[in-house]
Amino acid sequence: MSGKLYICPTPIGNLEDMTYRTIRILNEVDLIAAEDTRHSIKLLNHFEISKPLTSYHEHNKDSKGGYLINKLLEGENIALISDAGMPGISDPGEDIIKQAIEHNIEIEVLPGATASITALVGSGLETAKFAFEGFLDRDKKVRRSQLEELKEERRTIIFYESPHRLKDTLKDMLKVLGNRRIAVNREITKKYQEIIREDIETVINIFNEKEVKGEFVLIVEGFKGEKTVQNSYDDLTEREYVVTLMENGMDKKDAIKAVCKDRKLKKDVVYKQVLDL
Repeated sequence: MSGKLYICPTPIGNLEDMTYRTIRILNEVDLIAAEDTRHSIKLLNHFEISKPLTSYHEHNKDSKGGYLINKLLEGENIALISDAGMPGISDPGEDIIKQAIEHNIEIEVLPGATASITALVGSGLETAKFAFEGFLDRDKKVRRSQLEELKEERRTIIFYESPHRLKDTLKDMLKVLGNRRIAVNREITKKYQEIIREDIETVINIFNEKEVKGEFVLIVEGFKGEKTVQNSYDDLTEREYVVTLMENGMDKKDAIKAVCKDRKLKKDVVYKQVLDL
């Protein structure tokens, strides 16, 4: 009979947020898989938990994943913890959970500290519907493309960001999303916790005047304007576009003119494609 994989959230800053249940499970399992063993050993020592510890992180998840699955299939119970918060959210815990499901291994997720929901609730923005995006890409072009896809997202949007990319991300948000309301959460539950509830432009000015430190959760207001109507002809070739317009009652000359205007093309470019019509 296979063992059980326990997903155990750990405090995101304040050690008092560790639950009694998580402490009990960590004391009962055969093995603890941690994102950073050097970080986690301090947590385990604080709660006097003495169990075998192994690393499981982004750079060894392929090799170590198989090792953990074999241990589970042999009947061992394993607890998965990340550096902070809920494992499986923007970390490789997602991969081992999928593998466990594929091998019909029982999984139990314990409730606990989660930075995204904590930040959302305290943001003052709408909480009924929200979209979690995690970390945007490091590459500027890719990051802006990701934001373009979210430009008309009406739900409140949650992002994670590191201190050295915060300013660039805020500038890209201002350029792509416009000057929306935002709640910037820094060092949630820690000694120097800070929440700035302003518009994006004001927040940029604030951080231009101060050193950026800590880990950030950004809660961004959803889109409030009128959505752009998708052109139903966008996926058609110029020839197909002309044919569709003609089928809808437009003569060939006017159809060619309409396609040229819509796609900003010269008349002869479209005309050559529809000579036989």
